[in-house]
Amino acid sequence: MPGKFTRFETHDVRFPTSLTGDGTDAMNTDCDYSAAYVVLYTDYDLVGHGMTFTIGRGTEIVCHAIQVLAKRLIGRDPEEFFANMGQAWDWMSGDSQLRWIGPEKGIIHLALAAVNNAVWDMFAKSRKKPLWKLIVDMTPEELVNATAFRYITDALTREEALAMLKAKEGGKREREAYVKEVGYPAYITSAGWLGYSDDKVAHLTKEAVQAGWTHFKMKVGASLEDDLRRGKLIRSIIDDPKNYPAGKPLPDPNSPELKGRNAGPTGAVLMIDANQVWDVEEAIRYVKALEEIRPWFIEEPTAPDDILGHAAIRKALAPYGIGVATGEHALNRMTFKQLFQAEAVDIAQIDACRLGGVSEVLGVLLMAAKFGVLVCPHAGGVGLCEHVIHLSLIDYIAISGSMERNVIEYSSHLHEHFVYPCSINGKGRYVVPENENGGYSTEMHPQSIAEYEFPGRG
Repeated sequence: MPGKFTRFETHDVRFPTSLTGDGTDAMNTDCDYSAAYVVLYTDYDLVGHGMTFTIGRGTEIVCHAIQVLAKRLIGRDPEEFFANMGQAWDWMSGDSQLRWIGPEKGIIHLALAAVNNAVWDMFAKSRKKPLWKLIVDMTPEELVNATAFRYITDALTREEALAMLKAKEGGKREREAYVKEVGYPAYITSAGWLGYSDDKVAHLTKEAVQAGWTHFKMKVGASLEDDLRRGKLIRSIIDDPKNYPAGKPLPDPNSPELKGRNAGPTGAVLMIDANQVWDVEEAIRYVKALEEIRPWFIEEPTAPDDILGHAAIRKALAPYGIGVATGEHALNRMTFKQLFQAEAVDIAQIDACRLGGVSEVLGVLLMAAKFGVLVCPHAGGVGLCEHVIHLSLIDYIAISGSMERNVIEYSSHLHEHFVYPCSINGKGRYVVPENENGGYSTEMHPQSIAEYEFPGRG
């Protein structure tokens, strides 16, 4: 039915996670997990919810940018957007004056993510499908039209993307059925925050092992001595078969899925994350010194915009069997394009809110599939786990056709504030969201917004 966007509202929602050390790392020492949140309304009762993730101060600035962008939607017909979401993304990102304060990066891009995600959420709800299902049910032509392609056609043309999608079309239904049965592989970060005591790290790691987790991540970069101690502590737990549930078969560390991951005798995998604290040569020296805890990869070893720096680190660490991952602060699809072209990363970590919404994410997923790079989304933050399960399902079912070597980050914090929260099964895997009203799973409970809205909180 014809209709229009009529109004919107924004909310600055901040959770005081800094009080408990949740989210802490070598760079970000006092995180208050936060959301710059937007609700889009129409004149026919259709509503879209979107957000971008922040960590406290400055969220109000992102909210203001969201208001400026969302104002442009008023009076437009949502169905015109839904008919070609790639074209709609170009229009949303293309205001000539607003573009000047990007372009396509920084606060204006974070705001664009919230608005684009809200429109996609509305689109999915209008069709009574979760977002992943909306997109995997698209024809290859429709999915290409939903993707942002500007500036990446030297790495991936529309024609190449269409051919890739058509090649995967035949097995979509089987892949969908399979992932619903087994869940999507994940790794847990919640035990390894830098601000936690050794006792808390040990307790949470043992809990995670008992809950079925096999992939674990810890934060590093503040002190090599401390990192080695904490890494050995975690390894002593995850590599000990006695800590696992009785009777549960353990993964084979030599299996194809674990090849190249430095898995221990129980099949457990450890990753490390420096959150950008090092210069290039410093990163190489530091990570080499952590070789004995056998990390699969080092995440964000240096400045997120330093493509050639990442390439140098990757080349230097390859003989040690340690890969390089980055992407949670990658500015846009062009940054990922260059990371792939320069062979600078082993793992691409898309962020659902750092990139400018679903349409831009689709372009990165398609490029990663062409270049053969694993996509393991970043999800340490409020709402990100709810987002990224949709994106990884799209990647597996419609784009790459690959799942077992990919893992999605999972953090156990703040899911209770969402109407359609993500969930994990007993094997450390995401459950596929199937509620027809769930959209992009981004809707927050009104009472949570009221309780934690800044500056009214407290």
